[in-house]
Amino acid sequence: MTSALGNAKSVTIFAPASVGNVGVGFDVLGHAIAGVGDTVTVNRCEAPGVRVTGISGVVTDLPDDERNTAAAAIKAMAQALQLDSGFEIEIEKGISLGSGMGGSAASAAAAVFAVNMMLKIPLPTAELFPYALAGETAASGDAHGDNVGPALLGGLTISGPAANPRVVQVKMPNTLRCVLVHPNMKIETSASRNELPDHFERQKAVAQMANLAAFLAGCFHRDLDLIEASLQDLLIEHVRSPHIPGFNKVKAAALDHGALGCSISGSGPSVFAWFKSESSSRQAAEAMVAAFKDEGLEATSYISPINSPGARPV
Repeated sequence: MTSALGNAKSVTIFAPASVGNVGVGFDVLGHAIAGVGDTVTVNRCEAPGVRVTGISGVVTDLPDDERNTAAAAIKAMAQALQLDSGFEIEIEKGISLGSGMGGSAASAAAAVFAVNMMLKIPLPTAELFPYALAGETAASGDAHGDNVGPALLGGLTISGPAANPRVVQVKMPNTLRCVLVHPNMKIETSASRNELPDHFERQKAVAQMANLAAFLAGCFHRDLDLIEASLQDLLIEHVRSPHIPGFNKVKAAALDHGALGCSISGSGPSVFAWFKSESSSRQAAEAMVAAFKDEGLEATSYISPINSPGARPV
């Protein structure tokens, strides 16, 4: 497949942070977070290949070669579409690494979105998913699209398996809010994934499948009671939570303030909770931050609609 490039020589794209797994959907569900993300500028050049020429922001010690998620994503896209150009990338990181906020996915999503805007006939955004997923894989070693999907499309997304990568957006009630609280510590995604068990008890796996099915039914039917009853993780949370000081207190603070559910964002250490309204989410955010502070951890909170936008031009 060959795609023709248009006249644009430089494009700058912002892609948001995201909540991975959304508790009940390990490696499958994710949703965007407003107000924080990565900004990527892609410049066309005559020299072949893909290079990272600048890294700034909250993180600067990233690879500048094809191990970089943005570079790996563009390389995959350029090869698949047979793009006759070189590309140089400048990355402004707004998402800390090891935060559980989808930083590697955001850079990859922004990069391919930028190249897409350089095409004479841009692809539908969902068709960029396999290329951004290639970038995410360069960072974590596994092709999981739970952060890539929302970074591209925004809102809540369901990601298909690596063997048949695809992504679908689920429209949610505009009133729903997420509180994401990030404590000042790191958990590396690759190390966290290595700690997960290879096998799960059948009974727990079936119960988790039931929760996921009920949760998605609740989302599609906008049934908040069903969402609340099923937004719980039976497989992963108990493995990862001991590595997050004060997790149980933070979760209790969220639930005490009316959360529909609360769990770990991605590999952690960030913790997310869903709420029915803006007012309840603000009160909960203060309580969740205070719970981390009781454990000696400073934390930052973000309050975001579930229906937050994905990648977009700056």
